[in-house]
Amino acid sequence: MVDVGVRRGQTNLLAGLTWQAELDERWVVLGANGAGKTTLLRLAAAELHPTTGTVDVLGERLGRVDVFELRPRIGFCSAALLGRVPGEEKVADVVVSAGYAVLGRWREAYDGTDTGRAADLMKALGVAHLGERRFGTLSEGERKRTLIARALMTDPELLLLDEPAAGLDLGGREDLVARLAELAADPDAPATILVTHHVEEIPPGFTHLLLLAEGGVVAQGLITDVLTSENLSATFGQQLEVRRLGDRYFASRRTGE
Repeated sequence: MVDVGVRRGQTNLLAGLTWQAELDERWVVLGANGAGKTTLLRLAAAELHPTTGTVDVLGERLGRVDVFELRPRIGFCSAALLGRVPGEEKVADVVVSAGYAVLGRWREAYDGTDTGRAADLMKALGVAHLGERRFGTLSEGERKRTLIARALMTDPELLLLDEPAAGLDLGGREDLVARLAELAADPDAPATILVTHHVEEIPPGFTHLLLLAEGGVVAQGLITDVLTSENLSATFGQQLEVRRLGDRYFASRRTGE
């Protein structure tokens, strides 16, 4: 993305944003509500075109490529998708039906390769034992992990995760973070971009960080360089302190401020 802006009415959702993610990188996009994180992810998903600037996704420039040919190369997991999955759909069908880009299995035919891949992904995301359950009966964490398995079903070159830990309790969050850490460590996994509000949700193994505030870049680069108390304070507009414990990060307001 080069000098990208997205404008809606009189509001700039993004402005002057330049950013590049390589195929072997694992990025976290962090910022407050309204910072432009979801808008950025929709550009990366080829669901939105910029008002100004240029966006290239997997070597294809938006505006010059058929997005319907580009989108199957991208796995996208978002809250919007969560609300569209039929509650009566079996979990195994939610995952395998990604091969036809449909929600709600009908008359599609799947071979052993499809069902085998779905089973492997469900196992990796910890939902294999839920295959015959109805999606609507799952916990929030189980639903999120099912949709990540679905997003990986087509073997995408790019995986986009929009606040996957939102709404999870502590146990659900920690389970998801552990699963995403395993995914990040897999050399065959796609390039991944994870959007979140919280540094506690950054999985071990993610390599890079983009900090956004009011539609612009505060800082970007290696997590170890970018995730500082100073940068986080600028991102959220208050005095914050970042602490690292092992391979996890934590943040709180500075006492006495």
